[in-house]
Amino acid sequence: MKTEKNNILETKDLSIGYKQGKKKELCLLSDINLTIHRGEMVCLLGPNGAGKSTLMRTIAGIQTPLAGYTLVEGTPIKDRNFKEIAQLLSIVLTERIDVGNLTVYHIVSLGRHPYTSWMGKLSQQDNDKIKWALEQVGLLHYANHFVNQLSDGERQRVLIAKALAQDTPLIMLDEPTAHLDLPNRVEIMRLLHRLARETNKAILLSTHELDLALQAADLIWLMALNQPIKVGAPEDLVLNGSMEETFHNKSFNFDRKTGNFIMNYQKKQNIQLIGNDVMGFWTQRALSREGYSVTCEEVKTCKVILKEEKMNWELVINGHTSTCNSIKALLSLLRKNYE
Repeated sequence: MKTEKNNILETKDLSIGYKQGKKKELCLLSDINLTIHRGEMVCLLGPNGAGKSTLMRTIAGIQTPLAGYTLVEGTPIKDRNFKEIAQLLSIVLTERIDVGNLTVYHIVSLGRHPYTSWMGKLSQQDNDKIKWALEQVGLLHYANHFVNQLSDGERQRVLIAKALAQDTPLIMLDEPTAHLDLPNRVEIMRLLHRLARETNKAILLSTHELDLALQAADLIWLMALNQPIKVGAPEDLVLNGSMEETFHNKSFNFDRKTGNFIMNYQKKQNIQLIGNDVMGFWTQRALSREGYSVTCEEVKTCKVILKEEKMNWELVINGHTSTCNSIKALLSLLRKNYE
């Protein structure tokens, strides 16, 4: 089977979906041809129901493709047994681990199972791989700690270490930042990005963390229901409108300038905002949340002037000027005048 040397994962004319009876099939998407290279981190994004989980399961060999096949380092997944697949790709699932009194070292050592004999005895090479994996995620000093003593973020790093110890060219993760707080979500995405670079492995993860994916991914696979998968650098998919199109919703808009989703509020009054930079950004956000239509063009009846040197806001309504020392005070004064 010919494949480019730099390719870790390839899908060839892949069709994903479900068999319904002996002859009937429900095809979610067909003719999928995707590639991941060495040292590359790819994020799979898309709304619920687009088929992300089905694609991940099919690539991993957990679900049988309706047509086509998947290659990892040129090796077809479709006809391989469990042990052979486990030496080609490792999987980190969403579920939180609850393993009682097992230590961190024991959990990570399970990644060596595809290489041990039926007795499961670890060699010196196996132990070296386990220690290396723990070092990569910053948990070597926790090797003898019980997993149930760790935080959620540390437990997730244990699972990533287990995948590293498995020493496969491809690592797949399903919602790796689910159940984590913001600092840990950021840390996990930074860790995965670094590991792709430093280990030269390919990392594929599905996520709903759109803002973090836009910052951390080398490549994005963008899925939408009954549409071909769009592939590109995060910035390209933002600039060409693919992100807006995929996540179009009446309740919010995708802002190309910031890479954020902005809620749509019912507009009740035009306000001219004079000023920019950080203070202007947060003032505009607060005014929009209150339902005001913010513009830089002249509005004679109402304007807000930013006094950045004093961190003050001047509110001018029908020629009458008031000074506010906080956004909270500004909003309160606006409510008194327009409600």
